[in-house]
Amino acid sequence: MTTAPPPPAARDRRKPIAAAALGGLAVLLAALNFDEVEVNWIFGTWETPLVVVILVSFLLGAATGFLLAGRRARHRRSR
Repeated sequence: MTTAPPPPAARDRRKPIAAAALGGLAVLLAALNFDEVEVNWIFGTWETPLVVVILVSFLLGAATGFLLAGRRARHRRSR
């Protein structure tokens, strides 16, 4: 027996709740990870809050995934 998906109105109410929960987790992550960390590069070292390192890593990963997904979609369309 399969269950029917919830009506559109019910799905619309869940979006703000999910967004608030994710926002709360982001604030908690930032508050718990504000210690200074040392980042080593090939040509030097710098210190920054850990939350900045996490955020930059996330954004670089998301951008890479977005670009690769677009490239894959263009490749599939050209076939």
